[in-house]
Amino acid sequence: MAVEIMVSYKGQLHTEAVHGPSGRVLETDAPVDNQGRGESFSPTDLVATSLGTCMLTIMGIAARERGIDMEGATVKVTKEMIADPQRRIHRLSAVVTMPHPLPEKERKILERAGLTCPTHVTLGDRVEKPVEFIWPSE
Repeated sequence: MAVEIMVSYKGQLHTEAVHGPSGRVLETDAPVDNQGRGESFSPTDLVATSLGTCMLTIMGIAARERGIDMEGATVKVTKEMIADPQRRIHRLSAVVTMPHPLPEKERKILERAGLTCPTHVTLGDRVEKPVEFIWPSE
C-alpha cells in the first residue's frame, strides 16, 4: 500500500508536509547548526522520531497480541550528526523505558519486536543504533 505525502517549500528553510490519507500537516525547519532557526523538527529529527515511534508501535502490536499493557512506555532517542565526508546522521541512541515489570519471556518478545521495527531495519548498518531497554523491578 502506497502512502502519498506532499511536501512544499515555504521559504526560510521551512517545509510543510501533508499526509495524504489523513490531511495532517507537519512542518520542518533546518536546525540551528545548519543555517536554520530550529523552530520545528528538522528532517533528520524526523528520522529519529520515526525510529522511536516505530519501535513503540511494533512493540505495542506485539503487546496487544499477548494482552500486555504497554501504556506509558517511552523512548528517548538521541540523534548525533557527523560531517564525514557529508553531513548525515551518525548515531541514534534509544532508551526504551517500560511502565510495568514482565517475565523474561515477554520482555524478550517485546524487545525483539522493537529491534525489528521497519525503521530500525531500514536504517541499516551505516547509522549506529544502540538500544537500551529499562524494565521496572517486580
